[in-house]
Amino acid sequence: MKAASEESGIVRQRSAEVTAKDRENEDWVACVALIREEKDQQAFGRLFQHFAPRVKAFLMRSGAEESLAEECAQEVMATLWHKAHLFDPARASVATWIFTIARNRKIDALRKQRRPEPEDLPWGAEHEPDQADALALQQESEQLGEAIAALPDNQRVLIEKAYFGDLSHREIADATGLPLGTIKSRIRLALDRLRHAMK
Repeated sequence: MKAASEESGIVRQRSAEVTAKDRENEDWVACVALIREEKDQQAFGRLFQHFAPRVKAFLMRSGAEESLAEECAQEVMATLWHKAHLFDPARASVATWIFTIARNRKIDALRKQRRPEPEDLPWGAEHEPDQADALALQQESEQLGEAIAALPDNQRVLIEKAYFGDLSHREIADATGLPLGTIKSRIRLALDRLRHAMK
């Protein structure tokens, strides 16, 4: 009886968390719409204040140096401002979209760092990125967004908290009331699914 009551409490708590997350995402979707339609600086300020530090922390946790993470975070937010029209709320949450852009910016930055600099740099306008590369990155971003959206709710919520919400496993356990082992195994399963989906 006690176990059933505890389980019922956990289900209600999860349901409340999902509802709160949905409401928060609706707010962010509205902000992106204001940026797209009216270039609303206040809406952009709200998104910037919330996401820029989280993007920077996410990039640093995934191995980027602080200066690179800072630079990438600024570029990600600039992309949000200029390309708000590309966001599709039917395909991903605002957080998923922003962190997918961040991941791609980091990959681009690391590629540039590894590329040897030519001795004679040509003068003149920079060339546009190769169209095939740009298309491949866009498709990969869309594929990742779809893969995250397709995860079972109990895994997707934990992935978003861990990678997009800047929370440690222990903080997630405290917030959800779930055992630490359950959180780790669900995140591991979710990452396996995402790796498989991205092959």
